[in-house]
Amino acid sequence: MDSLLMTYFNDQVAVVTGAGSGIGKAFALGLAEKGALLCLVGRRMEMLETVATSARKFGTKAVCYQADLTADESFRGIPDLVKRDFGHVDLLLHCAGTITLGRMESAPLEAFDRQYRINVRAPFALTQALLPMLITRRGQIVFINSSAGIKALPNVCQYAATKHALKAVADSLRAEVNAEGIRVMSVYPRRTATPMQASVHEWEGREYSPERLMQPEDVADVVIHALCLPRTAEVTDIFIRPMMNPYSRGI
Repeated sequence: MDSLLMTYFNDQVAVVTGAGSGIGKAFALGLAEKGALLCLVGRRMEMLETVATSARKFGTKAVCYQADLTADESFRGIPDLVKRDFGHVDLLLHCAGTITLGRMESAPLEAFDRQYRINVRAPFALTQALLPMLITRRGQIVFINSSAGIKALPNVCQYAATKHALKAVADSLRAEVNAEGIRVMSVYPRRTATPMQASVHEWEGREYSPERLMQPEDVADVVIHALCLPRTAEVTDIFIRPMMNPYSRGI
């Protein structure tokens, strides 16, 4: 399997959202090391360029696409740019996400709208636009979800609602495209050492100790191995949590 991993993604084109940091960055670098060509999508160009520079050290091609996933006009042209720059798509990894915490009685609707657009609507729209190319290549799609997408706990009502919705998108899509040879995977990580998790800790008033959490590379490694499975098998859902599970509850 290790030797297969080193060549499996040669010349495969991967579109990675949220590629500037966290799990998206880990996916981008993990795939680049194994030969994939990268389309890096994110809000901050300087962070994308930093990831692209690291990826190019593996001898691969990496192109950055700056986009605000809350605005249709910002990301609507990405599929055409990808087709122009690479010609096809083999992998689509939805890693971008946002969270706003708070009790339902006081959670602002504007925050709910933003989470919906980034966590649900943008992945839906990008998948829809890239699907013809993915079908042509019998591609694979990964939705980075959350443990909150399965079990909603206090203070995450808005975020959990969007992640429940993302699960439904993935499940329905999988049933629709299975006959086309497309594999669709949802990943439900618990607390992972990312900038988003640092902000969650700050809101909770907890000390942030990233070494006690899963690392983004842990998530990427597990998923990349699953993507390399023979086409006789499909991993539909991955649940992963910190080994020591420092939090008995919560996202």
